[in-house]
Amino acid sequence: MSSPGAAFRLLRAGWILTREGVIAALPGDELSGLPRLGWRVARLFTRRRARKRMRSERLAGAVARLGPSYVKLGQFLATRPDVVGNDIALDLALLQDRMHTFGREQAIHAVEGSLGRPMDDLFVSFGDPVAAASIAQVHAAGVVRPDGSAAKVAVKVIRPGVRKAFFRDLESFFLAARLQERYIPSSRRLRPIEVTETLAQTTRIEMDLRLEAAALSEIGENTRDDPGFRVPHVDWERTGRDVLTLEWVDGIKMSDVEGLRAAGHDLPLIATNLVQSFLRHTLRDGFFHADMHPGNLFVEGSGTIVAVDLGIAGRLGKKERHFLAEILYGFITRDYVRVAEVHFEAGYVPGKHNVSAFAQAIRAIGEPIHGQPAETISMAKLLTLLFEVTELFDMQTRPELILLQKTMVVVEGVARTLDPAFNMWKTSEPVVSKWIADNLGPRGMLNDARDGLGALVSLVRQVPDLAVRTERLSREIDGMAEHGLRFDDATANAIGQAEARHTRSGRVALWVIALALVWIAWRLF
Repeated sequence: MSSPGAAFRLLRAGWILTREGVIAALPGDELSGLPRLGWRVARLFTRRRARKRMRSERLAGAVARLGPSYVKLGQFLATRPDVVGNDIALDLALLQDRMHTFGREQAIHAVEGSLGRPMDDLFVSFGDPVAAASIAQVHAAGVVRPDGSAAKVAVKVIRPGVRKAFFRDLESFFLAARLQERYIPSSRRLRPIEVTETLAQTTRIEMDLRLEAAALSEIGENTRDDPGFRVPHVDWERTGRDVLTLEWVDGIKMSDVEGLRAAGHDLPLIATNLVQSFLRHTLRDGFFHADMHPGNLFVEGSGTIVAVDLGIAGRLGKKERHFLAEILYGFITRDYVRVAEVHFEAGYVPGKHNVSAFAQAIRAIGEPIHGQPAETISMAKLLTLLFEVTELFDMQTRPELILLQKTMVVVEGVARTLDPAFNMWKTSEPVVSKWIADNLGPRGMLNDARDGLGALVSLVRQVPDLAVRTERLSREIDGMAEHGLRFDDATANAIGQAEARHTRSGRVALWVIALALVWIAWRLF
């Protein structure tokens, strides 16, 4: 049951979004009934200065007032255009995760509490914060290595109280999701409660810096022999739940294009290296950095790209990698029937649809790009259009593919900032072709046969256990057929209490919101 405090916090968030003009900036012309009335009322309460701003600026202003939890909510929804729509997702992607710094003494207290050692045993120096975001901030520090040499490190420290604040706001997010799912039937297909649960899980992971350290370590192993790309080394001795210590990266941020040019870097080469590295991680490793905006990318003097801040990462299974590689290669070779078949083989599009009709819809996406100069064709936009078309054929939402598409939009945008004439297809072709040759050719068939044999051996080992389970299941089915399905008293009482609690919580929340609206109206008028 949601607390009254959650309802008040939700109401406060709605009021701030209204005053900052976020609600008024939504496409309300397509609404009807009470939602349209609410949108029109929201337009009346919008601040005058907010009316002159772009929607992305209104979002930024609202999030700055709402605090860190809403920054994470905005960043998360930016990866879910299936939920908020492409236009709003693009606006949310522009949100800057920059917050005020907290004191050095607070950071020292957090470090000592997390690592269980005094500061003097850990660092020879610990400076003021150099950057701050919604969840953590970064300090420059010095350490002494086991060989006696001194080294500069970056220390990421969790913001004090951020977990408590986030989980308090999360209660309001769940209340909004439940109300939406209950009173707006058309939104149920978007599964708002499930989306909120995913947000809670991803943020819990991001708030445990040991998991970010593990992600950095994994991608470091994957890219050990890759040319021109790496991640900073983790200092595990000085890393805990609330602290992450990494080697200090001396380089130029990729957002500083003029600085890169002044340093003599080959910008088209860096753009090529960035995109090929991203595709290599995605296809070869199935594990990629999912927050590759230019502020998280540095270029060293040698031209090597160093990626930092791996709090958000994406994973693709073998099935998803086959799917991605084949559809990209199918568009390159204009084999639209094969692109359609891949969707059906992967089970993404229900078998009730016609392959030829689906191939026709895909042709409508692919043919126009072959009449344009290659440097004007966006692979990220192509995937966006593809996902829009697949919705017409009942393709279920695939969060991992949507995260990949969002990251590809960012990576391709960074590459075009470095090289306006960047050719995405020419750059991608070597990586995609090599992966297809290695995984879908003779070598790939041998690997699949080996994996299939291993699965068969595992199944044979489980045969005795499966036989016992089958016999037990058969007896239980016979019992249900003879006596019917029955609940014991405790189960029946629990179901009744849960239903009553759910109904009561919804009514309480609505009354709290209604009373708060009356109070606001009284204060205004």
